[in-house]
Amino acid sequence: MIPELQIKIIDTLDSISVAAWNALAGDDPFLRHEFFSALHETGCVSKKTGWLPQFITLWEGQALRGALPLYMKSHSYGEYVFDWAWADAYRRYGYPYYPKLLSAVPFSPVTGRRLMAETAEHRALLVSAALKMTKDRNAETVISSFHCLFPREHEAREMEEAGMTLRHGIQFHWKNRMGENYENFEAFLEGMSHGKRKNIRQERRKVHAAGIHFQWLTGYDASDDHWRFFVNCYNKTYRDHHSTPYLNLEFFTRLGKSMPENVLLILALRDNRPIAASFNLHNSHTLYGRYWGAMEFVPGLHFETCYYQAIEFCIARGIALFEGGAQGEHKLARGFLPVRTWSTHWLAHPEFAAAIGNYLKHEAQDISHYLDELNESSPFRKEKGSNTKPGG
Repeated sequence: MIPELQIKIIDTLDSISVAAWNALAGDDPFLRHEFFSALHETGCVSKKTGWLPQFITLWEGQALRGALPLYMKSHSYGEYVFDWAWADAYRRYGYPYYPKLLSAVPFSPVTGRRLMAETAEHRALLVSAALKMTKDRNAETVISSFHCLFPREHEAREMEEAGMTLRHGIQFHWKNRMGENYENFEAFLEGMSHGKRKNIRQERRKVHAAGIHFQWLTGYDASDDHWRFFVNCYNKTYRDHHSTPYLNLEFFTRLGKSMPENVLLILALRDNRPIAASFNLHNSHTLYGRYWGAMEFVPGLHFETCYYQAIEFCIARGIALFEGGAQGEHKLARGFLPVRTWSTHWLAHPEFAAAIGNYLKHEAQDISHYLDELNESSPFRKEKGSNTKPGG
């Protein structure tokens, strides 16, 4: 007799083995048991910080068949798909917008699987369970909405079929040369227009002339001193922007030890003394740029530490894609092409749902026009057809 499928809501991964969870996560570093456990157990993500884990899991007897990373949120910080205007509209009309349900990787605008299941049937059950949580009303909690950020397109389409509304966004990604990888950084530059190629070379020369060299460290190589320096840089970046950092030293050091093969820490050094650093995660095919900071200003240092060194790493390792993070038209001039991103939304209040749905239709048209404009401004020479294709 085949066991029935059962939905369970969990607030910790303690009861699920690393092997069972990671079998669903595949090679995505942001979905790994170690990554979520580091977020939760270091206190970066918790009810106290406004991120209460409510992971939906799907079981067939004792076998884990699916999972949806899900949080009950009491604010909209750390999401990168902005709904502050929606929350303000609710407030002005006297309705509570929080708590809401959010499926996302906290503090990380990276595209990846959110419906962690192999079959369409199992993915549909996960979406149905999340919508049911939103629709069920009780004396303790009235949830305003359910949102899923940066899913893969096919998942977004499946959620749209379940009644959710699509929202479009734009990021800038660097792609290794189609068919075969670039031989080196200069081969990458050769495909660019003369002006863009000249500007990048000038930026790199300024950093080199300042006596700065770079070191790539995996989690295996990074010491506690390296992590302390990086976190000082990371915290300074937030202070400089009058903001509060989300992550702590314990999180980064733990990630370096539990996922060493996925970690890339890039250090900028002068006279063998570190002055800046960037933190990245990667697998065999994608590098994800995440955080950076510098203890002093050097012209071009940000671009070199965050972009050019990361591109060099991708070329050296044969990595096909570099996701440089959220936003940033300045990335276009440095070889990053625009791509479409996705999110899905379901709001319980019918009038707000209709108004926001109408707004998102117009926003999607604007984004499509913007994508066309960006692709017309490709930094690559026109004869390089593989590099001038629209990003999506």
